[in-house]
Amino acid sequence: MAEIISPKDLHQFNNIELLAKQVVEGFIIGLHKSPFHGFSVEFAEHRLFNNGDPIKNIDWKVFARTDKMFVKRFEEETNLRCRIILDASSSMYFPEDAGKDGKPAINKLRFSAVSAAALMYMLKRQRDAVGLTIFSDEVEFHTKAKSTTVHQRVINANIQRVIDRDALTAKARKTTAAAKCLHQIAENIHKRSLVIIFSDMITNAESQEEIFSALQHLKHNKHEVILFHIADKKRELDFEFENRPYVFVDMETGEEIKLQPNQVKDFYQEQVGKLFKDLKMKCAQYRIDFVEADINQPFDQILRPYLLKRSKMKA
Repeated sequence: MAEIISPKDLHQFNNIELLAKQVVEGFIIGLHKSPFHGFSVEFAEHRLFNNGDPIKNIDWKVFARTDKMFVKRFEEETNLRCRIILDASSSMYFPEDAGKDGKPAINKLRFSAVSAAALMYMLKRQRDAVGLTIFSDEVEFHTKAKSTTVHQRVINANIQRVIDRDALTAKARKTTAAAKCLHQIAENIHKRSLVIIFSDMITNAESQEEIFSALQHLKHNKHEVILFHIADKKRELDFEFENRPYVFVDMETGEEIKLQPNQVKDFYQEQVGKLFKDLKMKCAQYRIDFVEADINQPFDQILRPYLLKRSKMKA
């Protein structure tokens, strides 16, 4: 029986396909054990039997276990196309010391990459087509949406490549050009796709309007969008540091500033709170699902919103 995998356990695995499988199967076990029902059977490539369905498609093994009639779901019955967009700019490598000296082996990029692989595993099992886009200051990798096993392996290999990048890559100071890349992606993917974005959305106030425009572009092209705002909540949002001198470094520009956290904590939280409040409001206005994802919390926070969105799209 699969065990539930949490972000702090990621150091035990170096194979993205195995890790994605462990995350998803652990999540499904959690669904069975919790009062949250509704996805566990349908997820396993089945749907309820309807009058008129061919009897030959009934899964009698499921009937024996549940006393309910389900039919196997075939590829032609599902036409969901999903585009997973992964931000790989330098800020996504925070915390840069992840996995060193006994510290938790998780940063924003690794959390996002594993989440993306887990979603792709679920999509593949449901016969849905999935494409992957990786961006930083430009689009680094982009595939069409397909549902084949060979395509899945190509995507996994590129997700693994992102995970395997070392600290030197983070120090290359790759900036974020989210707005430009999202506009480009919006013009080059199949209409009416489910678009899932993993990004910390770290930007300044001037660039915020460009982000809003890019998100609106996705909705204008009839895409359903889930934006997972990836953050180390304790340090990036709550700004919880010991009250001693620190040197804070902008991971994208290299700019440094030395200060004591308590001197700026209130002002910092006010400014960051305003930026993300505006982003949440715009997402609500555009009917984009905005999900706050803390890299120190279980992967349920990614998988549940996806399943809820998918169930609404397939209803």
